[in-house]
Amino acid sequence: MSRHLFDLSNWRHFLALGFGAGLAPKAPGTFGTLVAIPLVALLMLVPVWSYVLVLIIAYALGVYLCGSTARDVGEHDHGAIVWDEIVGYGVTMLLIPLHWWTLLLGFVLFRLFDIVKPWPIGWLDKKVHGGHGIMLDDVVAGLMACLVLHGLIWWLPG
Repeated sequence: MSRHLFDLSNWRHFLALGFGAGLAPKAPGTFGTLVAIPLVALLMLVPVWSYVLVLIIAYALGVYLCGSTARDVGEHDHGAIVWDEIVGYGVTMLLIPLHWWTLLLGFVLFRLFDIVKPWPIGWLDKKVHGGHGIMLDDVVAGLMACLVLHGLIWWLPG
C-alpha cells in the first residue's frame, strides 16, 4: 500500500506517470504505451542518431524519475509509473519504418513482452531494483519486441 498519493503538480510524478496516463484504473501500462505512440511517431521522423540520443536521455531521466517517484509513494515499480513503457516502446520502434501498421504491431509486441516477461525480462524485473530496475526490464522488452518486429518486416511481403 502506498504511503502517499501521486502529485501531478510535481514534475517528476507527472512525467513518471506518463502525463497522467498511468492513473488509468485498469491497464495503466497499456495506457502509458498508448501515450508513447504519437511521441515515438514524431521521433521516428528525426535522424537515427537523434532518435538514439533521445532514448539514452529518456532512459537516464527515467532512472531518476521512476526511482524517486517510487520512493515518494513507498512502492517499488508502482503500476502507475509508466515512463518505462514510453521508453520501452521507443526502443521497440528503433529503425522501424513509420507506418500505421508498424506502430500497431510494435505496440502489440511490446505489450506482449512487457506483460508475459519471458527470460531475461522477468529475471531483471525481480533482481534489479531502484530506478534502473524499473526501466531495464521494459528496455529489454523493447529490444526483444524490436528484434521480432524487424524479423516480421523482413519476412512479410511488401
